[in-house]
Amino acid sequence: MTLCGQNRECAMKGFDHLLQLPLFMGMARDDLQQIVAHTKFDFFKHPANANVITDGDRCEAVVIMTHGIISMEKWSDDRGYSILETLKAPFILQLEHLFGLHQRYSATFTTLSPCNFISISKQEIMFLFEQFDVFRINYLNILAAKAQKAQSRIWHPALTDDRSRIVNFFLSHCIHPAGRKEFTILMTRLATEINASRLDVSRVLNKMQQEGLIELHRGRIIIPELHQLISS
Repeated sequence: MTLCGQNRECAMKGFDHLLQLPLFMGMARDDLQQIVAHTKFDFFKHPANANVITDGDRCEAVVIMTHGIISMEKWSDDRGYSILETLKAPFILQLEHLFGLHQRYSATFTTLSPCNFISISKQEIMFLFEQFDVFRINYLNILAAKAQKAQSRIWHPALTDDRSRIVNFFLSHCIHPAGRKEFTILMTRLATEINASRLDVSRVLNKMQQEGLIELHRGRIIIPELHQLISS
């Protein structure tokens, strides 16, 4: 698809936002112009409270949110608890699911405000791999970083107190270590997950609530700002 005139100008404005993403970091303006001229992109918008992707949908494209705020809901394998994260643009929706053994999304994404998106099909991603070394290296670096972080977790020193284990549980289930998080989980399940008693978990959570770090509701734990909890 070749863009021209007003469409080309709008596309270039959209691609300026892509330079903020690690996937396009370091690309020259000339490269972006070639991308606009020779690559097929889908530009679309969603109003607030619209479903964008549902857990289990096939991942057949790289979807990038360039404007807006979105929620990401992910459930445990046994559907025993879930986490709802609030994420701001620019943001790529589960880039790592485009290839590999399980090429389906593992979370549900819903807009919290009017949002703008760019979608790049797998076929076009392969074209970008072939034509642009920087794009290919950036993609590989993102996947490598995710794999290295996941592998390094098992070598962290064992946590010895309940508060640290609870904070680590929250952090390890989030894809972004900041912003608002909402866990739908019973205290008994959280106690099981961190190998502690329900009474001890309740005591620690209530202390966190007194400090203004979390909000406790029936079956839900809201973290207004995860970064503050981590640094407390």
